[in-house]
Formats: sequence, structure tokens, C-alpha cells
Amino acid sequence: VPAVSLPAAMALGPILALLGPILALLGPILALLGSLRLLSRLRNTCGHLRSFPCPPWRGWILGHMGMVRGGTEEGLEQAEALAARYRRGCLWWLLPWLPVLRLFHPDTLRPVLTAAASIAPKDQLFYGFLQPWLGDGLLLSHERKWVQHRRLLTPAFHGDLLKSYLGIFNHSTRIMHVSTHPAPAPVLSPSQPSEYIEAILELSRLVVRRQQHLLHYSWWLYRLSGDGRRFTQACATVHGFTAAVVQRRRQALQCLGHQAWLDHHRGQRMDFIDLLLLAKDEDGNALTDEDIAAEANTFMFAGHDTTASALAWLLYNLAGHQQHQERCRQEVQELLKGRDAEDIEWEDLSRLPFTTMCIKESLRLHPPVTAVCRCCTQDLATRDGRVIPKGTAPPVRPPLPSPCPRVPKGAVAVPQGSPA
Repeated sequence: VPAVSLPAAMALGPILALLGPILALLGPILALLGSLRLLSRLRNTCGHLRSFPCPPWRGWILGHMGMVRGGTEEGLEQAEALAARYRRGCLWWLLPWLPVLRLFHPDTLRPVLTAAASIAPKDQLFYGFLQPWLGDGLLLSHERKWVQHRRLLTPAFHGDLLKSYLGIFNHSTRIMHVSTHPAPAPVLSPSQPSEYIEAILELSRLVVRRQQHLLHYSWWLYRLSGDGRRFTQACATVHGFTAAVVQRRRQALQCLGHQAWLDHHRGQRMDFIDLLLLAKDEDGNALTDEDIAAEANTFMFAGHDTTASALAWLLYNLAGHQQHQERCRQEVQELLKGRDAEDIEWEDLSRLPFTTMCIKESLRLHPPVTAVCRCCTQDLATRDGRVIPKGTAPPVRPPLPSPCPRVPKGAVAVPQGSPA
């Protein structure tokens, strides 16, 4: 180590003596500049937020927390009333520091829905409630992983593969007919669902209930509560069942080999997990057992939930429009005339134009997914000149028929308005 001469050390003395006060002064200056920058950003954010109307709130501490009950008929009516009153969107506060923009109108929500995933990613506060249950599947994954999984999952929904499931669709339809029929009828399925299905239904209820309790937003507090313990137990049931199925199928595939497995299942229906086990990208990379389990859990929840919601709303809308319901019935009866079995074939789907229009009109009136949540990483300008500021989490509700400028207020279901 080279030695420092005495004259050089004496020359550095005054510089070192000044360095201490400079550093002591520089610290507060940097802190002040950072605070000013934060205040400027907060001022700009508040200015943008003021362009959105704000409904009356419970108080400055809670904001609008707990004012709209999700997962209930009352909550749905409140959400629709908000969309009818604040046609384009409104500002919602969860506590004094968390602004949420509820967007309703197509022109207002379009910038969010068309933005790149890096600009308007999924909001982790709300979607995070599902993470311990669903894992990093297609619903909750981001960017590269989402793109990879989306590409690998696409073949599983090819039309030729879906044709093989038509027998299951017909069987499930008969079960639904029996369950909704007022007269006693033969039981087509076990009266008690499996422990796995019960756990999925319990998790769905717990996720909705968690959104209504502020303290439960913290995972550490939630896991100590009764709901949190039930959530953890139900997750263990679902994960244990899925992991066992994936491992069993993986072992069978390894024992037979890839080609022998395909030959064995040729002409037979392969289920979702079989297709995921065989999926590979262009580089030959396959999904891990953890990835397959996450996708299976995701589609058991999201696939069932959206289908059940769409069917429930379709039956509700048909019940409110008897003339359309009767026309659908006549169309189906005419199609099945002269058949021994009342089963729908794949080719029949294109021969039910009015029923198809009713389904599409019901989806327009009542989308099966009531809202999606995004968190903007940069300011987004809307068509009417407003700005959705960076850092806000807008729950985007699919546009209702009344706020849409092309549909008059008070419009009723008109299936002919939806293409077959």
C-alpha cells in the first residue's frame, strides 16, 4: 500500500474538513427534492382524479370501504346503479390513500383494455387473493410466462378436441334439467359433491368474503382468522387432489412412452391434464408439474365459474322474456324431431340461429365476468380528455347496455340485435 506523504496529507486536511458539512447539507437537500417530487406527482394525480365524479363516502378514514357488497344481489344492484348514474366512471377510495377508478363506458375503459400488459398489468391487490389457491396459471401470470402458457394451452381448445366432449355436455344438460324440474325425477349424479368440488366452492365464497373485510387484506392477519384457516385447509385439499392426479398421469406417460401413449388414446377423449402433459413449445420445453397443477386449478375455477354465470344469466333473461324462451324451445324441438335420443350433435350447433342470438344477447346484457382489475404503470388518456393517472387501480366493468351510446336507456333484450 503506497504511503501518503505528510505534505499531501496536510493539503487534504481542509478538503476533508469541508466534506463533512457538505455531506450533512446534501442529505436534507436530497430529501427535500425527493419530497417535492413526490408532492408534485401527488398533486398531478389528485388533479387527474378530480375530473372523475366521487360518490358520497362513509368518512375520510374508511372512504367507500364496505359500501358495495360484492357477491350478492344487493351488490349487483348497487354496481348497476353506479354505472347508470356515473355513466363513464367514478372515483372510489379504499381508505384515504388508495384511489380506485371504477370505469363503465367503452370510451373510458378502452385505453386500459387496449394498453400493453406492461402498461396496464393485473392489479395484485385484488388478484392476489387468488394467488395461494390458483398459483401462477394463465389467469394470474404475467408477460413472458403468460405468453408461453397461452401458446401451449391453445391446442387444448381446438374445435376438433372439443367435439369429443359433446357427450359430457349432453349428460350435464340432462342433470341440469333434472335439478331444475319441480317433479321428482331419477337421480343422474351423486347428491353429494366430492370433497374436491366442495373445497373449490368454499374457496370461491371465501375469496368474495375477504374483499369485504379490510383487515383481511393482509395475508398475515387473514391466515390467523377463522376464514383464513378454512381457506388454507381448502387450498390444501385442492392442491393435494390436483398434484396426485398430475403425478399419476405423468407416471403413466413415462411408463408407456410418448408415442405409445398417443396410440393408446387414439380415437379416445383426452382430458385437460393429458393435453397439458403432452404440450411442448417450439424449443421442446414442456410444462412442469407445478405449472400443470396451476392451470388445472385455474380452469376448474375460472372455466366453471364463467360458464355457470353465463348459463344462470341466460336462464334468467329467458324467464323474463317468455316469447323468446318459447321460440328457443320450438327451435330445439324442431331440430330434435324424429330422433330417438335428445342429444345435440356438433353439426346441430349451427342450426340453432335464434338460440345462438339469445345466448349472445344475454352475454352482452350480463357479462359472466363482472369486472377486471388493472393497475396503470403510466398515465393513460381517455377519449373525452380525462387522464387515468399512474398508480391507480381501475376495476373495469364490461359496459352495460344503458351507458353505451349506441343503445338507448331502458333498452330491453333484443336477440335479433346480436349476430347468430
